[in-house]
Amino acid sequence: MTEELIQCGGDHAHCVEKVAKDLTDDLTLAYMAERFQCFADPTRLKIINALLLSELCVCDITRIMQMTQPAVSHHLKQLRQMRLVKSRRVGKSIFYSLDDYHIPMLFDLCKTHISEKSEHSKDQ
Repeated sequence: MTEELIQCGGDHAHCVEKVAKDLTDDLTLAYMAERFQCFADPTRLKIINALLLSELCVCDITRIMQMTQPAVSHHLKQLRQMRLVKSRRVGKSIFYSLDDYHIPMLFDLCKTHISEKSEHSKDQ
């Protein structure tokens, strides 16, 4: 396939040079891929969705998710490691909330994209 692209016959050197120069660096792309992996799991998305609505303690999240505490804690640990959620201790309880104001924007943007694509496919 690369060979086909190279032999396309057009002179696109200026475009290729500009795009190659403006590409996001590999380390940033690797960090972005890690973040997107956290969003790639429906359980973690549901936790994020719940935390969009309210700060919650782990026991509340387990009830909402209808999962065991260790399973929820595993997902919360991954979300914390990616700095998508943060925790705070109040007595014996640990409360979780979103750690970044970009998270609701990403969630809503994706949800909007899905609903637009769904509406578009219904019209066709």
